[in-house]
Amino acid sequence: MTTVGSVIDRPTSAARGSDYGKLLKRVKDAGLLDRRSGYYTFKIVVTVLAFAGAWVAFVMIGPSWWQLGIAALLAVLYTQVAFIGHDAGHKQIFRTRRANYLLGVALGNLGVGLSYGWWIDKHNRHHAHPNEVGSDPDIEPGVLVFTERHAPLHSRAVRLWRRLQAYMFFPLLLLEGLNLHVASVRALAGPTVRSRGYRALEITLFAVHTVGYLAVVFLVLPPWQAIAFIAVHQALFGLYMGCSFAPNHKGMPVLTADDDLDYLRRQVLTSRNIRGGRLVDFLLGGLNYQIEHHLFPNMPRPNLRRSQHLIRRFCAEHGVSYAETGLFASYRQVLRHLHQVGRPNAGPTPRAQEG
Repeated sequence: MTTVGSVIDRPTSAARGSDYGKLLKRVKDAGLLDRRSGYYTFKIVVTVLAFAGAWVAFVMIGPSWWQLGIAALLAVLYTQVAFIGHDAGHKQIFRTRRANYLLGVALGNLGVGLSYGWWIDKHNRHHAHPNEVGSDPDIEPGVLVFTERHAPLHSRAVRLWRRLQAYMFFPLLLLEGLNLHVASVRALAGPTVRSRGYRALEITLFAVHTVGYLAVVFLVLPPWQAIAFIAVHQALFGLYMGCSFAPNHKGMPVLTADDDLDYLRRQVLTSRNIRGGRLVDFLLGGLNYQIEHHLFPNMPRPNLRRSQHLIRRFCAEHGVSYAETGLFASYRQVLRHLHQVGRPNAGPTPRAQEG
């Protein structure tokens, strides 16, 4: 559970002589943890204006099946807004926790319709225990399973589904937008956000988003077009979000509580970077530098690219494997992993190894 704040930024006690402590000093000396106010001012203003402009275009176009194109555009913009909320959650934008939180709830609860407090709680646990069975909520079993121990084959129907889960991965992402909204409702109805004041704020902003979204869509469009618009918008939003986060850890080594790894190796060995230049940087919101992000979650997004050479070289000096691949290759690795997990005799899940 969480009250309010930001995602943990780094270990609270990195020993000065540890490998991570040495890397931290190099990163600080290079100024890579310094705030990038100009970048974020520009990024937020442009993204919010584009977001608002898309809704203005929606109202001006009126009843038309061309609105499905606006739905696709809004799916992209919702995800770009969510990326900024992610940065705020890691305290990359402002110096104070409160300022980052207020921006986060404005973008998340009001802008996108996701509970920011729920996401903080979930993401904290992920960053503290990436790919660790029983601790990382991102690999908890559900419709899909990500480790062999989460793939019990109780019945023929379950066996068949597990064997097909790799083929169902991308179609299921079309439902991820709906899943995120439902998870937010459950969190706001439960104890996840414990602070009464912040919980009231989150519920209010989430309700304003939901009522406003449905009202605008159904006032502008006839019922069938409105339903089609919402379906396309939410499906593509979920697909984009899922395709942005899936390459980061899926198919990378899975840990257990018994694995004795220090912070640096725990973060690096379970993460995967995605090559592709500035276009991929934009499309994935900086998440393509997952290794750098996990080592230094509060590093501003534009500094992740700048830090890559330093961190990759440090890993090479200390014999720590540094995984990097292309975007489509990463999806192949994710699907291969899902296939292996779903078929008992297809091979073991990779284990973390240094070097």
